[in-house]
Amino acid sequence: MKLVNIDCIPGKQIEALGIAKGTVVQSKNIGRDFMAGMKTLVGGEIAGYTEMLIEARQIATKRMVDEAVAMGADAIVGVRYSSSAVMQGAAEVVAYGTAVKILD
Repeated sequence: MKLVNIDCIPGKQIEALGIAKGTVVQSKNIGRDFMAGMKTLVGGEIAGYTEMLIEARQIATKRMVDEAVAMGADAIVGVRYSSSAVMQGAAEVVAYGTAVKILD
């Protein structure tokens, strides 16, 4: 599955099939939370949260691709990511874009 964040696939004609999206709500664990609290004292990257968000983006992307495949898509254009806190200690990551069929 080709994923691009531009609105077209250069050199190809496409037919829009609809919006494909994937979402996940990921929570942090107590160990990561404790270590993150300690890290705020000295500054720097909080690796546990970085890993959590990387994993959440991967899950959301896979769910978006699965939805596009179910629509019969060859690609997804205009891919975007969004995240928000849904409650203390949990973040939602959404991946979305337009599922398209490549016309040759």
